[in-house]
Order: sequence, then C-alpha cells, then structure tokens
Amino acid sequence: MEQIMGYLPMVVLVAVFYFLLIRPQQKRAKEAQNMQSSIEKGNKIVTIGGMHCTVDEVKETTLIVKTVDGSKMEFEKSAVRQVKREEV
Repeated sequence: MEQIMGYLPMVVLVAVFYFLLIRPQQKRAKEAQNMQSSIEKGNKIVTIGGMHCTVDEVKETTLIVKTVDGSKMEFEKSAVRQVKREEV
C-alpha cells in the first residue's frame, strides 16, 4: 500500500499536465488542420503575418492569394491564421 501511495503524486502530476497542457494543444492543432483543409477559392483569409487577401487558387499544400491591388502571392496553407466568414 505504501508503494502505491509513493507513486500517487507522480500520477496526479501527469494527469494535471495532460488535461492542462497536452489535451488543449492537441485540440487547437486539430481545429487548425480542419480550418486549413476547408479553404476554398474565393475565401477571404488572414495570414499569420496579418495580410488580408482572397484565395485565388488552392493547391495541395499551398494557396495562391490575390491582394487588394491585384497582385498574386503563394503561401503555405499553414501560414493561414483565420478564414473570414462572410458577414450578412
């Protein structure tokens, strides 16, 4: 019984780390992956660098976006922070 009580603080510490650090990070990573895979042509996006643009073409791992002045740039899908939702 004493041996089990000796391991109890370590088990509790691992459980706390899992629920406070690991699990929320996995959830955020899954949400980001789902958001990046659902990007379509015509979506308005914001990149990690803060650039606001419109998706012109979607490739397997990259996006070609069009800026306000009409220039086109290519970004990795992982560089997208947010897909803006159309406001009605």
